[in-house]
Amino acid sequence: METLQRLTRRQLDALRAIGAGETPEKGVALNQIAAALRVQAPSALGHVSPLEVLGLVSRHRGKSRLTAGGRTALVEYQRHHRVAESLFSRLGLAPEESCTAAREVDLAISHATVERVCAAEGHPSVCPHGAPITPCSSPKGGR
Repeated sequence: METLQRLTRRQLDALRAIGAGETPEKGVALNQIAAALRVQAPSALGHVSPLEVLGLVSRHRGKSRLTAGGRTALVEYQRHHRVAESLFSRLGLAPEESCTAAREVDLAISHATVERVCAAEGHPSVCPHGAPITPCSSPKGGR
């Protein structure tokens, strides 16, 4: 099972909160992650701890930071989501509807499936919202 397929939506949200909040100088405090998730700190910790076990996050002195694997997972997630959005948009859904539909499947689909969809869609360079779709960097992905 691929890393993204192991994550829950809330774990992904925690990963995104850490990525958005960290700086080169410091990590993100648990209360900041909790605020981003709109939960209490113990619940946020319940979402962050599995990320640490998976090697996506490191914690030091109460601050969380993305590891290289965590950064890679976020880039892969964006690609999965944006490729799925492009497919749903092409099927006639409005941009916001395509985003909602993509969230229903973006964590569940494999990299191989994303690459097949991307190829079938003609390797779109942007999603329906205009955000860039990262080109495939995997030799097995086939760009």
